[in-house]
Amino acid sequence: MTKASPDHQQTGRRIALLIAGTGVAWIAINALGASMGWSSRTLALFDLAAIAAFGWAIWMIYGLWRARQQK
Repeated sequence: MTKASPDHQQTGRRIALLIAGTGVAWIAINALGASMGWSSRTLALFDLAAIAAFGWAIWMIYGLWRARQQK
């Protein structure tokens, strides 16, 4: 197994922060929405945004994997 380059490590950290930040933000928004009585439709909008962010993270992981395979 080869060691990851600093650029790949930085990209991996960025992806990890995206995943963690999305999860924390999604939980916080759901808690805030429940306490403020937001409609299910409004909460569903934030759910879709979180799904999009997680999908983007998966796409970035795939790109990182491809970049490491070409090395």
